[in-house]
Amino acid sequence: MLVRDFMITQVYTIRPFNTVKELVTLLKTNRIGGVPVVDEKGNLLGMVSDGDVLRYLAPKRLGIAGLVFVGEDGELDDVMKEKLDTPVKEIMTKRNLLTVSPDDDFETTIHFLSKHQYKKLPVVNGAGRVVGVLSRGDIIENISKRVTSG
Repeated sequence: MLVRDFMITQVYTIRPFNTVKELVTLLKTNRIGGVPVVDEKGNLLGMVSDGDVLRYLAPKRLGIAGLVFVGEDGELDDVMKEKLDTPVKEIMTKRNLLTVSPDDDFETTIHFLSKHQYKKLPVVNGAGRVVGVLSRGDIIENISKRVTSG
């Protein structure tokens, strides 16, 4: 069994200059936890997840034992609004990106997802373009279908 047999081909992506606010809307609207960041040709530049957003938006802890939250340059709401206007490229993961090919086998993919504890892997073709996405949920669903139909 190959990655192409169970990858999602309707891939939601975002561009590096889109804002964190646009990213949050994309994630919420499509009920997904992360997306590939691509250039105008669909080439993979990075990955960004709901976890990246939360880590970026979390208030900075200052004060005694980290119990006092202090806004960076004003009120928390102002800081939050400013952060939501940040380009995605500022918070995306761009190093050590792990990808799979549509022709990779099932066992290799399961190994990558479990070893590196990734929730989602971009599937890229030989030209470096994103052609699909594979998540832990997709693999579990695929296994479940095989178990219940067999």
